Amino acid sequence: MTTPAYETIELTRPAEGVAQVMINRPEVLNSFNEQMRREFAQVWAELRGDDSVHAIVLTAAGDRAFSTGLDVTERIGDNDSPWVDTADPWRESEDPGRQLGPKTNEVWKPVIAAVKGMCAGGAFYWIGECDIVLGTPESTYFDPHVTYGMVAALEPISLTYKMSYGEVVRMAIMGLHERVTAETARQTGLVSEIVEGDQIVERAVSLAATIASQPAAAVQGTIKALWQSRDLGRSQAMATALMYTQVGNPIAAAGLDRAASKPSGWSPR
Repeated sequence: MTTPAYETIELTRPAEGVAQVMINRPEVLNSFNEQMRREFAQVWAELRGDDSVHAIVLTAAGDRAFSTGLDVTERIGDNDSPWVDTADPWRESEDPGRQLGPKTNEVWKPVIAAVKGMCAGGAFYWIGECDIVLGTPESTYFDPHVTYGMVAALEPISLTYKMSYGEVVRMAIMGLHERVTAETARQTGLVSEIVEGDQIVERAVSLAATIASQPAAAVQGTIKALWQSRDLGRSQAMATALMYTQVGNPIAAAGLDRAASKPSGWSPR
């Protein structure tokens, strides 16, 4: 398969079964624009269809910011701005980050985010759809929408599925006046582990490689079952749970190997 050329992201394969997607606009704090939005839709489609990829690591270039969200300079620029005269401008009635996240693009391969620096606003389009999020001791998390006079809705709603409602509300209405620290992010469930900055990508790749070593159908079926259950009430979710086990564990299928990928020293309890 020929890998397309990307301008705003970088795609590499750091380990067997693992792909790494790097947000690559450090000069504007890795904010996303129209080009990046198109490229994420493209890269998710590529990785979704690549059976050699079993887990994905999402990183960002530089140390200052994982991402500060939407690149507003394209919206308020001159007449060459895609906000003004192009055939497909971003409009108020359109979700500007709808193509960014893996789950929105039906990628059920687990995605691990490695967050360094600021993680703000539209960056939560990615974080809200990642399965494991790692942060550094210096990482901070905030949503500036209300400070700029805009309603904070899309990003904080997605975060209510990761963090407690009260913590999401506080971050949303404090705007630029308060930043969630790395430790608070870990305590509230936004981040599952804090890793030193010079080790965070290596740690993310290591986790991804471990996950990728396990039967792909089982891992991806688990991700899909858990994610889609969030749209249902408890009784409905439990009633449909068996469907996922039947689809993901076909009898006699080559992907079902009960002896595969057991950790060293593993024994049934």
